[in-house]
Amino acid sequence: MAFPGGSFEASDQSADYTWFGPTLSQWSKRLRVLDQQVVRAHLVCAIRELFEETGVLLAGTDDQSVIEMADPEEWMESREAIAVQDLTFDDFLARRGLGLRTDLLRSIGHWLSPNFAIRRFDTWYFAATVPLRQEPSLLRAKGRWARWCNAQEVLAQRTQSSLGDEVNQEDTKGLNLSQISNPAVEIMLEKMADANGVIAYLSRVRALDLNHPGLVVREGKYLLDLTLSSNSESLRPI
Repeated sequence: MAFPGGSFEASDQSADYTWFGPTLSQWSKRLRVLDQQVVRAHLVCAIRELFEETGVLLAGTDDQSVIEMADPEEWMESREAIAVQDLTFDDFLARRGLGLRTDLLRSIGHWLSPNFAIRRFDTWYFAATVPLRQEPSLLRAKGRWARWCNAQEVLAQRTQSSLGDEVNQEDTKGLNLSQISNPAVEIMLEKMADANGVIAYLSRVRALDLNHPGLVVREGKYLLDLTLSSNSESLRPI
């Protein structure tokens, strides 16, 4: 169970995108990443993957507009073509005279997988509100389940298997939240649930330090040690 996202593609580093919002230099300072090509790739990848997987498109014809979903079926066909790389995201935007609205993104976290993990990731997480007159939908050719979930409700049932049972896949049935997601997802859900609304969550000032869980042994039990950027610490069983 995860938020929409994915991996870099070659076109994510293209300089051909029309760009609205903070400059790459400003984003570089926000993310504390010196290589601006890497910064561009993170931002483009986030917006592209969001569009591919949900149909939400953070793009407009200028720095004050956001595109409306005119034809859901046409968008779905474009999303599928982009997902299989038959169509590049920059070509899709250019044909419609659209530029990336990077100002609609908020960086909320940077996570590196634990050293013992077989599946490795180095991931930036971003948040955004869904633009007016856009309706999210699951990519037809990818994924088996998706819906809006209330963070407080998910956390209230975190020790139960209700969400995993609803998803109803072999690797989710009978499992609780910690068993079907990763610590980054759980912690971001906790912070969403604690926020006093969407605006408060997006407006929160964050120290974007790298979160890199480590393995510790306490009283014969393996625990995941999380030292978070808020200077709070937690130990979670794995």
